[in-house]
Amino acid sequence: MHESFFGFRETPFSLLPDPAFLFLSNKHQRALSMLQYALMHRAGFAILSGQIGSGKTTLTRYLLNDMDEGVTVGLLANTHFSIGELMHWVMMSFGIKHRGMDEIECYEAFCKFVFREYAQGRRAVLIIDEAQNMSVAMLEELRLLSNINADKSHMLQLILVGQPEFRETLRDPMLTQLRQRVSVAYHLDHLACKDTYKYIRHRLRIAGAKMSPFRAGSYDLIHEYSGGIPRMINIICDTALVYAYGAGRKTIDGKLVREVVNDLERSGLYEPADFRGVESTQGSGDAAWAKSGSGNGVAEKGPGAVGAPKVKAKRGAKMVPL
Repeated sequence: MHESFFGFRETPFSLLPDPAFLFLSNKHQRALSMLQYALMHRAGFAILSGQIGSGKTTLTRYLLNDMDEGVTVGLLANTHFSIGELMHWVMMSFGIKHRGMDEIECYEAFCKFVFREYAQGRRAVLIIDEAQNMSVAMLEELRLLSNINADKSHMLQLILVGQPEFRETLRDPMLTQLRQRVSVAYHLDHLACKDTYKYIRHRLRIAGAKMSPFRAGSYDLIHEYSGGIPRMINIICDTALVYAYGAGRKTIDGKLVREVVNDLERSGLYEPADFRGVESTQGSGDAAWAKSGSGNGVAEKGPGAVGAPKVKAKRGAKMVPL
């Protein structure tokens, strides 16, 4: 609807995880490097955690597209299953026939599949998204499944992706043996203010925009309200574009961003805390960085003070070149 109005080829702020739009902030690049390292060195278990909407799924989809032919991947995006069903879901993720098999038969068939892949120079990688939904018993069942690995040869690798509460589950004393098998673990935090600015402009460029409809000052507010969480940034930006289109406006300023957030809160779908993410991230790396200064002797003074470049807003309704 508003794509042609703003000169986009496609919607820049879709909520669907699209690897083509992946923005590699320092944190996302580090997370990707850790996962690539885990694959390269055949780590038994790798853990990626992060807030809801922080970009975990987009990152794993990018990783999937980047894998070489020597890797056979099984992806489990649904973890709402019961104890005793895990093997059937694992079999299905790799496309292995399992209908009519019991748990033991599934395990034997899966072992044969992994051995066959290994004999042909390939290794099996199981990626489980939304791992925070798995119980301690399910995770222990997963650890037992990893016993298929022998000696120095990791024929089966597991990458578990989940929300922050997943880390709490992993601290359970019953999962000590699983934790000891984790070679790589990384927590994906929110974007810094300067990265929120770059993130918005990056997605606009990928969508085909030549000019940015977001005016100076709007970036800092978007970061403040979104807390630097990519999905919340997308929600605010996409809604702001629709509002601007409806009003026949080519630009989005701070006033419109405030209107968008107020309306989203009044819709009843979001809590005020959803748009105050920065306040809930105290104690993180960014909060400590803000208190101690930006690293160049300049202290942080409010949201985004050392973030988006301070461009003096011009009069009129002109879009800013990307």
